Amino acid sequence: MSEDEIQGEGFTVKDRRAFDSKGDIREEFKKAQEGKAREKEKEPKETRGTAPLPEINFSSFLLSLSSSILLHLGEIADPQTGGKKKDLALAKQTIDIIALLKEKTKGNLSEEEGKLLEHLLYDLRMRFVKASE
Repeated sequence: MSEDEIQGEGFTVKDRRAFDSKGDIREEFKKAQEGKAREKEKEPKETRGTAPLPEINFSSFLLSLSSSILLHLGEIADPQTGGKKKDLALAKQTIDIIALLKEKTKGNLSEEEGKLLEHLLYDLRMRFVKASE
């Protein structure tokens, strides 16, 4: 039995401290840290240091779709290119998707979700009409 393990009646105690009695880092912790460093290097650069994504619920889904519409209407810049570009066909299609969701979820939404859906749809349709002129 090593000095890191102590046998008792029915249990074993293992020393899990990172440093030994001399204050040096233990070999198994060095290996673990090296393994973590290699894993981090394998991660795609896009996911390193990014903020966690918000919880997915119906409201956040609608807001995501509306952001997509604003992008297609040329009201907000594309986050990758930084440029604004209009694509009215895609904007209309996404507005139609939200209208379809309104129809298919009738009676199954909370009051807040229903109001959000109603207001978003109205606002996005008005923005589409303005962008089409």
